[in-house]
Amino acid sequence: MSDTLSSVLIEAINDEYKARALYRLVISTFGEIRPFINIVEAESRHIEALLPLFKKHAVTVPKDDWSSRIEAPSSIIDACRLGVEAEIENAEMYNRLLDSTKEHPDVQGVLIQLQRASNENHLPAFQRCVERGGRQGEGRGQRHLH
Repeated sequence: MSDTLSSVLIEAINDEYKARALYRLVISTFGEIRPFINIVEAESRHIEALLPLFKKHAVTVPKDDWSSRIEAPSSIIDACRLGVEAEIENAEMYNRLLDSTKEHPDVQGVLIQLQRASNENHLPAFQRCVERGGRQGEGRGQRHLH
């Protein structure tokens, strides 16, 4: 196991921890709103996808202390904007991490899956949230909240 691989896995899981903590905080602050309630579960699945790589490559899993390191956004629209920003940064991070893990196809496979989920699912959901001004909309499985 290389120091590079160790730092890649740690950076990836910390980014997923951070996103999950932010989305949990949004839910605890503003209620069970979309897209946060769906995406917070996806972030947990992303963490679960990374964990076997830590075991396989003998890397110690870092502690998830992100809930104490973030602040709640002041409004739902700000939360949606933060979601857009976080998912764009996540995709950029995965581009960088993929470049440094070319000798590890197992790691690349997981990173590509996680990046795809962010780009194709999470980012568009947060962009729709911003377009709606943070209001809960109908359609695409969403119910109207009063």
